Amino acid sequence: MTNPAEELLDVVDEHDQVIGTALRGEVYRQGLTHRCVFILVRDPAGRIFVHRRTDTKLFAPGAYDMFVGGVVGSGETYAEAAVREAEEELGVHGITPRPLFKFLFRQEGLSWWSDMYEAEWDGPVQPQESEVAWHAWLTPAELADRLARDDFVPDGREAYRRYLGLHAA
Repeated sequence: MTNPAEELLDVVDEHDQVIGTALRGEVYRQGLTHRCVFILVRDPAGRIFVHRRTDTKLFAPGAYDMFVGGVVGSGETYAEAAVREAEEELGVHGITPRPLFKFLFRQEGLSWWSDMYEAEWDGPVQPQESEVAWHAWLTPAELADRLARDDFVPDGREAYRRYLGLHAA
C-alpha cells in the first residue's frame, strides 16, 4: 500500500473548481480545500454501517464514523471515488452509491467539498483493516445513542445532521 500522505489531490476553490494539485499530506498541513466523498451504507433492514477508524489515519484517528469514503484523487470524479472508497473500505464489489447532495465542510483550518451518497448492501463485508478498526450495523436509534457518547469525526457529524434534515423534510 502506498503512503496516503503521498496521494495526489486536486486543490479546489470555494466553487469547487480545480485550481491546482498537491500531495495529500501537504493539503492537510496547509488546510487546502479539496474533495471528499461520503457514503452512508444501509443493509436491507435499514441499519447503518458504523465503524471506528484506525489509529493510523491522518485525519481523526480512532474516531467513529457512520460513512465510508475518503478523498477524491486528482482527476477522479466524485462518482468514481464513491464506488472506489465504498468497495475498498467495505471489502465488497458491485456497490452502487446514489448521489444525494454536496456541501463545503469548514472547521478549524480544514476545508473540503463533501459529496454525499447513499447505498444499500445486503451481503457480507470484509472491512479494510488499514482503515477500519471496528464495525457494526446499527439502527438509527443505536447510532443516535453512540453519537451522544462517542467521539465521531466532525465532518461525518455535520454530514449526518444534513442527511437527517433532508430526510425530515
